[in-house]
Order: sequence, then structure tokens, then C-alpha cells
Amino acid sequence: MEPALSLDAQALKSLIKESVREVMREEWFKFFDMLTPYVNDEEQAEIEASFSPTEHPDSEFVDITDWFNRED
Repeated sequence: MEPALSLDAQALKSLIKESVREVMREEWFKFFDMLTPYVNDEEQAEIEASFSPTEHPDSEFVDITDWFNRED
């Protein structure tokens, strides 16, 4: 018989909390993937040919990368 590991309540709570965060993060990415429309190579080439970055200044965009790095 293997010795049982004992965890205090706070350590167990932290372990569960981190595990739930990991699962939620995975599920969010699956959800985002479902919302992203499929684009084949031909469609992508048309998009790239018609898009000009000079027509869209950076001021028109919102940087959302920090939304995915927050822990709260």
C-alpha cells in the first residue's frame, strides 16, 4: 500500500483552482476556434491581395493581447 499524500486545505484549494483555470482556458480556446470561420487558400489569397495596411492606421485597432494574459 502506498503512503497517502496529505494536503492542507489551502494547498488543495490552490490545486483545484489552478486545475479549473487550465480547463477553462482550454475550453475558451476551443470556443474561439469554433467561432473562427474556415478560409481556404484561394479565399486567403483574395483577402491578402485586397488588403492594404496603409488604408488601416494603427489608431483604428484595439490591442487585445493582454486580455488573454490576465489571470483574473
